[in-house]
Amino acid sequence: MRHTLTSLDIGTSKVCALVAEAADDGLALIGYGTAPCTGLRKGVVVNIEATVEAIKTAIREAEKSSGAKPGLVIVGVAGAHIRGLNSHGIVAVRGGEVSARDVERVIDAARAVAIPLDRQVLHVLAQQFAVDEQEGVRDPVGMAGVRLETRIHIVTAAQSYGQNLSKCCERASVTPSDFVLQALASAEAALFPDERELGVALIDIGAGTTDIVVLHGGAVMHTAVLPLGGNHLTSDVAAGLRTPVADAEALKIGFGVATNLVVGADEMVQVPGVGGREPSSIARRALGEIIEPRMEEIFTMVQRELMRSGVADSLASGIVLVGGSSLLEGTQELAERIFSLPVRRGLPINLKGMPEELMKPMFTTAAGLLLYARATRGLGKSIARHGRLGRLRSRVSDWVRDFF
Repeated sequence: MRHTLTSLDIGTSKVCALVAEAADDGLALIGYGTAPCTGLRKGVVVNIEATVEAIKTAIREAEKSSGAKPGLVIVGVAGAHIRGLNSHGIVAVRGGEVSARDVERVIDAARAVAIPLDRQVLHVLAQQFAVDEQEGVRDPVGMAGVRLETRIHIVTAAQSYGQNLSKCCERASVTPSDFVLQALASAEAALFPDERELGVALIDIGAGTTDIVVLHGGAVMHTAVLPLGGNHLTSDVAAGLRTPVADAEALKIGFGVATNLVVGADEMVQVPGVGGREPSSIARRALGEIIEPRMEEIFTMVQRELMRSGVADSLASGIVLVGGSSLLEGTQELAERIFSLPVRRGLPINLKGMPEELMKPMFTTAAGLLLYARATRGLGKSIARHGRLGRLRSRVSDWVRDFF
């Protein structure tokens, strides 16, 4: 039987829809569509009609290129309203052997924390279990013991955000099957298994927000969303060079640098004028002097979040950068200087059939949504490293669907 999955990455600057076919040996991309979006600010819906039109356009293009109607639709969630916290739970094991029901009970005990009424649980992610104080257990079912503990990471979102996002999808004739944190999706698409085990921080620098997810021992240890992104760089360039925003965006993409260490002293750039004024010529270093402080601010805020994660000293695999702003020349060099860790640029390497035009950092979230959905919903052959915890996440997604 043919199974299709559709991912919907509703971002601040664009909406991207990917359609993939699920088979026993993985997922294969069969179509995609993209559309510019002006209905979001800092990852949050501020104009429903503009967002609905962008979703319709992206879905229509994806249907046309794939020749298939959207199957299960997985929607990415972002925005500075996202909060992550760690929790701990303990239960007594019934019968002297850990059962699947005991695992559910200990997860329920750990997630019994006070959540404000205006917030809703989006994900409950198990980090590790302990049986009779034996820590580091990935799957405790079948183990002998009398005491079961777990540590989990809970991701919450603002209720109003979910309601507005769901409303946009419904008006675009799209019925979401799951809502997934975009940073988790990006990690699915861009990270290698060894990186997840040794410790890695994925930083997704989008147009309106910067998403962070820290993994160690194969588990999510910390998540955060910062209200800064590529649009802030564009605004700085527009103000600093007195040029229209559209021209500032073009200058940022074509000539922008995250650090002047990679710029030659004699490189020049043409800057369009405002209100019909003549264009001017400036040194490319002047453009870098505007962008670099903002990039430093973003990375400094990320560094504070990494310190909060508690595993900042255990990131043996370093940093992986994704998102459109990671393409700025010199971004890796600046990040290595600030974090004092190895840094690489991430691509959606884990999804088969990605065309060359989509093999870019800004499409990691859309690709990862498909991979995350397949892993947690068990389409085709299940992915070994998710196992029982993946099925737990699927049940949590069912709860979220009831809310949204």
